[in-house]
Amino acid sequence: MSLTTNLKNLSNANGVSGAESAVRKIVIELIKDHVDELRVDTMGNVLAVKRARGKASLRVLLDAHLDEIGFMIFGPNSDGTLKFRAVGGIDDRILPGKAVLIGPDRIPGVIGVKPIHLASHDKTVTSIEDLAIDIGAASEEEARNAVSVGQTATFATEFRTWNGAANGAANGAASGKALDDRAGCAMLIEILRGPRLPVEILAAFTVQEEVGLRGAQVAAHAFDPDAAVAIDATPANDLPPTIDQDLSPNTCLGHGPAIYVMTRRDLSDPRLVKHFIETGDALKIPYQVRQPGGGGTDAGGIIPTRSGVPTISVSVPTRYLHSPAALIYLSDVRHTIELVRESVARLTPQILRRQ
Repeated sequence: MSLTTNLKNLSNANGVSGAESAVRKIVIELIKDHVDELRVDTMGNVLAVKRARGKASLRVLLDAHLDEIGFMIFGPNSDGTLKFRAVGGIDDRILPGKAVLIGPDRIPGVIGVKPIHLASHDKTVTSIEDLAIDIGAASEEEARNAVSVGQTATFATEFRTWNGAANGAANGAASGKALDDRAGCAMLIEILRGPRLPVEILAAFTVQEEVGLRGAQVAAHAFDPDAAVAIDATPANDLPPTIDQDLSPNTCLGHGPAIYVMTRRDLSDPRLVKHFIETGDALKIPYQVRQPGGGGTDAGGIIPTRSGVPTISVSVPTRYLHSPAALIYLSDVRHTIELVRESVARLTPQILRRQ
């Protein structure tokens, strides 16, 4: 299947942190014939090994997380609506009126809000504690029979391509839910389905990133790699009026993958930063250096594992992360695949030698 088809299937699958099974099944089906070892660990991480072409010079972990932000059902209200809370970081401002899908049966619902002409003059943001999901149940008992406490819910958004993406336009776009980090999963799948590299690839499709980088810590401990790359999606703050006029945007769509130097949780290894930049320059692969600070990726869970792992984060720039519909350029996705693959292929023990 094509990269775009894989993105679509991964984005449309429901996989809130701790309930990633639907996404896991897709990943396994797509990589099982292209790797030498494949297993699912007790956490639910998909761990795969693709052996090197010839004798491996290094063992490199490539990480992308399966899970997405979403909601958990806390129980029914007396009127048949459902109490719920966020799983991962979600802004209360975007919730009212959004369609959702609940549980493995994808039961449809909507986050209820009064229409504007019935609302009071107070237009302040309603907190999630004061919202409810309406599934059309007429009573508390009917709601309880339909949905169980602890089931998860996601935004009911369908993946789509636009702006000439189907015809290969340079700025062809795609939008959908959970592109953080289903875009990363799709990119890692493409690398695994490609040719063998001079290094051994240790692929980890990890769980529970959005609630504390938990799967990545377990995967890195199991693999004990020589180096690691966290492949993710990063906010693209390139639209006015959000741009601070005194600073350039942290990343921009259409400018290639974002190489991290620092987040609030970790520092990318300077040796890897230098190597990825030099690879991009040598091969004329567009890239951008993400402004330091803020956010975080699975790198924060990988770096301190065992005796420490030299790690870098590389992400596809994405507008409207952690919302019902994120937006990416497919050219950025392809260039991210290329930069990660070529940089890893050129990685040597000498580059990682500590001076």
